Amino acid sequence: MHKRLPQRLDCGLRTAGTALSFLIFGIGGLLLRVLVFPLLNLVVRTRQLKISLARDIIRLSFRAFVELMRLLGVLRYETSGLERLQRKGLLILANHPTLIDTVFLMAFVQQADCIVKDSLWNNPFTGGPLRAAAYISNRNGPALIDRCIASLANHNNLIVFPEGTRTPANGAMQLKRGAANVAVRGRRNITPVLITCGPPTLGKGEKWWRVPPTVARFRIAVQEDILIDDFLQNGVSDTLAARRLTEYLQTYFMKATPRHGAA
Repeated sequence: MHKRLPQRLDCGLRTAGTALSFLIFGIGGLLLRVLVFPLLNLVVRTRQLKISLARDIIRLSFRAFVELMRLLGVLRYETSGLERLQRKGLLILANHPTLIDTVFLMAFVQQADCIVKDSLWNNPFTGGPLRAAAYISNRNGPALIDRCIASLANHNNLIVFPEGTRTPANGAMQLKRGAANVAVRGRRNITPVLITCGPPTLGKGEKWWRVPPTVARFRIAVQEDILIDDFLQNGVSDTLAARRLTEYLQTYFMKATPRHGAA
């Protein structure tokens, strides 16, 4: 019993740290909406500069949030290959084991663009920052691919989770074809990022207060580019190339990512 007391105390502290982290995240989003971005609108008139500054603010805010969670003992993390992200116009595809994968990636990617669920645009904590940064809403249907390609052409770094949602607890990924269509139609190489977390936490269907028995350790590993030309040989159609690329990415992420997201 005496051995369990330190474990329970540690678990309780990490639960409190997680609650505090999400509380600060929500308050921060609200402050950005009501104070920071309205001020930005008043001071900066050029739309493109306004969007660029808004994305820088969000990146720095996310970086501070990640460090806060680390300082509170909620998680630990390590990175590799970040130098590959120091380019422009990247199509960044990543697996999606946890709730905060987007936060991690956007904390380290400059001038990041991303696809955002339509429901978040009307959220009081996230709506303001999303509009200020002019991210891409997933409500656009057929126009969504075109908007993604246009974003890349404007030298933004586009972050896409090809699963469209977090990976199920059993690790069975099911990639959608949208990301491959962007790569094929936009003639863009893919910069894959592998995210692992062990013990698993904040996964699909998991409650935020169910912290793991030990500190969650994240690893964000940026891999070598996947060349799109390899899928466009012999004059294949874009439709067939996208299908083959999706199948390749499915195998790629399944092999490279440990089951259940454990590091």
